[in-house]
Amino acid sequence: MDKLKLQDLDLNGKRVLLRVDFNVPLDNQGNITDDTRIRESLPTIQYILDKGGSIILLSHLGRPKNGPDPKLSLKPCAVALSALLFPPVIMAPDCVGSQVEQLAYFLKQKQILLLENVRFYPAEEDPQLDPTFAKKLASLGDLYVNDAFGAAHRAHSSTCMIAEYFPGKAAAGLLMQKEVDALESLLLHPKRPFYAIIGGAKISSKIGFLNALADKVDALFIGGGMAYPFLKIRGIPIGDSLCESDALPLADAFIKHCAHKHLAFFLPTDLTIADAFANDARSQIISVQQGIPDGWQGMDIGPQTIQEWTAQLKKAASVFWNGPVGVFEFSHFAKGTNAMAHVLAELNAVAVVGGGDSVAAVNHLSLSSHFTHVSTGGGASLEFIEKGHLPGIDALSDIPK
Repeated sequence: MDKLKLQDLDLNGKRVLLRVDFNVPLDNQGNITDDTRIRESLPTIQYILDKGGSIILLSHLGRPKNGPDPKLSLKPCAVALSALLFPPVIMAPDCVGSQVEQLAYFLKQKQILLLENVRFYPAEEDPQLDPTFAKKLASLGDLYVNDAFGAAHRAHSSTCMIAEYFPGKAAAGLLMQKEVDALESLLLHPKRPFYAIIGGAKISSKIGFLNALADKVDALFIGGGMAYPFLKIRGIPIGDSLCESDALPLADAFIKHCAHKHLAFFLPTDLTIADAFANDARSQIISVQQGIPDGWQGMDIGPQTIQEWTAQLKKAASVFWNGPVGVFEFSHFAKGTNAMAHVLAELNAVAVVGGGDSVAAVNHLSLSSHFTHVSTGGGASLEFIEKGHLPGIDALSDIPK
């Protein structure tokens, strides 16, 4: 990573604008259901405090549609972070404005101020709507540190434009460094054979990533909703299973791409199907060659697929996993995803989980410590693999020559 690092900055007595990714899941009562992203920010926060800096935290949460939304306030994150460290976090009433400026100006050494959700302002996601928004955020601090890998693929005001106001003083946090180092090591110097398991719902959102991955790995395993266009293009009935209308040409082109590269390509050989998209739906296991009948839909890979994939994966020296291989949020259809998590956790190999619901599955099973790296960024990790860089990283200061 050829960008300025947190460790390169003189933090003593400085107000550090720290972009974190506190985009955590909330239940209907506004309670945080998984605080992984908050916990992952702790090393950077503690480092700044130990070096004598004060911290002004910036983050987004969810997708507010019409300005401020109390249901998407970062107040629960302030409470959660306060419970994890000392001193307690000061919650700002907004992310810009005179009140926020006063709080930032009088912030004492080793204090923490959390700004309100930056997406309450449309200019966060579309900086051109108000170029002064990034400038107002920047005016609150002396230094800028980006530790929000999960948002680094967005060229937004707080992840990208703000860095322009900190020439030679915009650095990568410890989590950002860890994420980039892990992915660069996997992509540039993978131990072989290098396999990838790709699940999730839609092929259209991942086709660029898939094409890039096909040039790097020795075998691909496709499960979840991603598998059904590939099965349909091979003439196998998929019933009412998820399948985008424009997915078939993409699937066909990708199969040909893999064949041209002589890349081992594994699809499910059996499936657990159901007569409704519900946990209590009637289900049965079928061979893929039978095809899925009308009125039924694929919900998970079957036991034969789990057995076959497990045997292959045990040969891997490196594995990248992104996306569940079934509807794992339903306990009756989580067997395949849970099995993949356990198999990878037990491998004597480099095992990296690339964000999204596959991380949720690993955390739910308390297996994260058994993996080489569990990424906090789903879309960011995929785009980094596809393009080799991200806007939020590109915007940081270069290491001085």
